[in-house]
Amino acid sequence: MPSKVNDAVLVWGAPGDDPRNPWFSWSYVSQNADTLLAALREHLYLTIVAVVLATVIAIPLAVLAYRVGSLAGPILGFTGVLYTIPSLALFAFLAPFTGIVAPTTVLIGLTMYALLTIVRNTLTALRQVPADVLDSARGMGYGKRAMLWRIELPLALPGIMTGLRIATVSTVALVTVGEIAGWGGLGELIIGGFNSNFYRPQIMTATLLCVALALVLDLLLLAVGRAIMPWTRRRAA
Repeated sequence: MPSKVNDAVLVWGAPGDDPRNPWFSWSYVSQNADTLLAALREHLYLTIVAVVLATVIAIPLAVLAYRVGSLAGPILGFTGVLYTIPSLALFAFLAPFTGIVAPTTVLIGLTMYALLTIVRNTLTALRQVPADVLDSARGMGYGKRAMLWRIELPLALPGIMTGLRIATVSTVALVTVGEIAGWGGLGELIIGGFNSNFYRPQIMTATLLCVALALVLDLLLLAVGRAIMPWTRRRAA
């Protein structure tokens, strides 16, 4: 339930707005810190688990599509179809099998939506590995497995990391829709604010936290990418 707003809150809005319902309230933040942190933790958990699961599935699929060219179209088409399924319909379809209110329902949906971005970026990155580098590796006696792990995947890492960053930011936004399955993280507060007579402090605070989480995770992945790909730093310099 929204907290009572006092007269000392910071108000964002046009003249004439109700001062008891400002666009932002530090009073609301301080009085509901525990609730906000709990929603943020749930949002972060759902995002990380979904992206990790999608990565574990998507990268092998991309490698398979890269190795067997005839499978590239079906794999991209299948993940593309999954991405186009409306989230509300997907959660409604999964709920009878995974539980009406269960994180599994949300995680399956989020994982499915993240597949396309990671598969597409990984496949594109693998295809862009220079042919002369591959020829040199073959001349040095590299087999297919060694070439994949020592040559192709390392050179494709920039594209793979780009896909992970896009998928992560997209997943942060999609987690909010999981509110209909009872696991929406900050989305529960956003919808709760709408249901509480459009309580602006709750809606705006949850929205800002959602944006901040996406930004922080994106910057963390950028830092990880630079740490595991030092050659990109030298190239940029």
